[in-house]
Amino acid sequence: MLEQDRCDDTNPDADNGPARLDAVNRRLAEAYPELSPQLKLAAGYVLEHPVEIAFQSIRKSATAAKVTASTLVRLAKRLGFDSFDQFREVFQSAVQAGPVELSGRASQLRSLASQTDDQVFLDVGDAAFDNIGRLFTADNQQRVREAARRLLAADKIAVVGFRDTFACAYHFAYVGRIAMPNIQLIRGQEGGLLTELAPFGEGDVVVAFGFEPYCAETMRALEITRASGVSAIVVTDTMRSPLVPGAAITFPVANATPHFFPSILSAITLVEVLLAECVAFGPDDLVDNVASFESRMRAMGAYVEQA
Repeated sequence: MLEQDRCDDTNPDADNGPARLDAVNRRLAEAYPELSPQLKLAAGYVLEHPVEIAFQSIRKSATAAKVTASTLVRLAKRLGFDSFDQFREVFQSAVQAGPVELSGRASQLRSLASQTDDQVFLDVGDAAFDNIGRLFTADNQQRVREAARRLLAADKIAVVGFRDTFACAYHFAYVGRIAMPNIQLIRGQEGGLLTELAPFGEGDVVVAFGFEPYCAETMRALEITRASGVSAIVVTDTMRSPLVPGAAITFPVANATPHFFPSILSAITLVEVLLAECVAFGPDDLVDNVASFESRMRAMGAYVEQA
């Protein structure tokens, strides 16, 4: 399996850089639980610092990861590469299409408020711009397209997110159902998780949200749906997340913030991107569903009209 993957990842004609990096990250995340402590340190650094891996020397990357250079070499070979340079080339090809540059906007925000002493306001703004910038990359664009394709082809779509990520799941389900009535929010209340997930099987998709600390209910939902043949799209904070193994598509989104709770800004933005992609490239029925929903809401007096 690794030998075949290696051929796919190192052949320049097999796929483009972002897709090759995505394949490497998926394999690394799946192997992570079984790695030695030193290889886990190396893997964690690789997953969370792709730009540094692409352009730093192996010794500098090893120092930053708190491992030896030989450990990084062993990790590359564990994934089927002949050398660390061959492994690094995958990262170099992918990061050439970096995130949308939003640092200028963040700097502008800081300048506008430079006369104040509200550092919290400035820090939250900087983190928000950085998180969003990390979302809009070439590799994520490909993942969004693939995720939209899977969502459009699904018979039924379950959406899971508990505690801090319930807002993400609710937003996905509420907005998504306007266009795609086959979306169902899984609440798992009063011991009903098994009952709610029982109708889902092959041909269906589960969209799961989870950040550290990871909820046991989310893990349980993924275990149940995986056993039933449901394809999983996971939105989480790192490829080392326990939600990643077995997922068909994973979106690691940045959630850093000076706030006392992880930011869901990137996850909510990703929801909007995914649903927009579905409507843009889906059948005409989705647009008709949106128009029908709006008409029903207005007929029922759900909206207050402007004078």
